[in-house]
Amino acid sequence: QVQLVESGGGLVQAGGSLRLSCAASGRIFRINDMGWYRQAPGKQRELVAAVTRGGSTNYADSVKGRFTISRDNAKSTVYLQMNSLKPEDTAVYYCNADIEISRVMQSRGYWGQGTQVAVSS
Repeated sequence: QVQLVESGGGLVQAGGSLRLSCAASGRIFRINDMGWYRQAPGKQRELVAAVTRGGSTNYADSVKGRFTISRDNAKSTVYLQMNSLKPEDTAVYYCNADIEISRVMQSRGYWGQGTQVAVSS
């Protein structure tokens, strides 16, 4: 089985910073794209940032210039550095990874359990 375990959420004042981490473990042959999504109360889950295995990144317009996604392939871990946080960034943040569990099986997406980020004004 594959597990994604997130950490680093919490409560912070507006303008502050947090760093989220997500470590993948279990039966893993290769990790392709990794990303962070978030879901605020009453809203749909949305993509925040994603990074390919080679390091190419893309960001939601709302976080460009404030958030930075990175990954350590040797540790099977993806990070999200969040600076200049705003109250509207408050949400549950979920890690997602496209993972191959063997050479012959097609990859599929896996989700972490989510970590709460709350930004007070």
